[in-house]
Amino acid sequence: MLAAAALHAPVEHDVPQDIRWMNLATTALVVLAVAMVLAWAAVTVSRLAYFDLRHVEIEGDFHRHNLMTVRANAVPRLQGGYFSVDLDEARSAFEALPWVRKAVVRRVWPDTLRVRLEEHRPAAYWHHDARDDELVNTFGEVFEANLGDVEDEGLPTLQAPSQAAPAQAVWMLDMLRRLTPVLASLGEIRTLRLNDRGGWTVWLDAEARIELGRGATDDVVARTERFVRSYPVLVRTYAAPLLYADLRYAEGYAIKLQGLHTMPEPTPGQPPTPWRPAPTAQPSAPSTR
Repeated sequence: MLAAAALHAPVEHDVPQDIRWMNLATTALVVLAVAMVLAWAAVTVSRLAYFDLRHVEIEGDFHRHNLMTVRANAVPRLQGGYFSVDLDEARSAFEALPWVRKAVVRRVWPDTLRVRLEEHRPAAYWHHDARDDELVNTFGEVFEANLGDVEDEGLPTLQAPSQAAPAQAVWMLDMLRRLTPVLASLGEIRTLRLNDRGGWTVWLDAEARIELGRGATDDVVARTERFVRSYPVLVRTYAAPLLYADLRYAEGYAIKLQGLHTMPEPTPGQPPTPWRPAPTAQPSAPSTR
């Protein structure tokens, strides 16, 4: 009889469609209810006093901040306990502090938040006609800070084009780093300007101005190196301070020393003739102004 009953037992595909959907819905509701209970339990447990944040450890090399200032300005903005604190919001709270470039925040069991801060290292001023002066860090990133904090550091100035994008600071900082050792024998770079047409100009600490012209970084640097190599020839003959040099010529350059210049007064309507370094040790004689 048991065998006969088994032969007539309903199989799964004989269950009506509405019954199967009801079983699935019941199972889903049970799973959802269990999940909600577990979530509620987790939230409740995480809010227990045992899981409060009791320590905030702050690490990093501080040059513009001290530990007390960081704690006083950032820690009160932290919300939640060990499990509930939002790490992105915590990071933003620390990165909102002046001079902080980057903050890395992580939990340390059972009640500690560990924060590692990286400060901006200023490399130059960032001058832009459309806004107040800012600073450029060693990564070529433009950032805002109190300029009075660096007034004694003798930073050079990067003078940006009128439509400069922040990413252009990377290019200008690279050019500054490439030109600094090249021009070291003539003076220290105080300002490096990139105009709207892509032309570069340098002002040295002795107030000398050098027009470097346009081109790729390697081309501008090579042009400057040729000028610096030939400049001592003039200095040995005419011991006068450099006032101006124009390197925007294909085969030479124009130069002004104090009281002297290497170009005759041009004929009206005709461009001046640049001075070309002579193959011998003596340059062509400049005319007096």
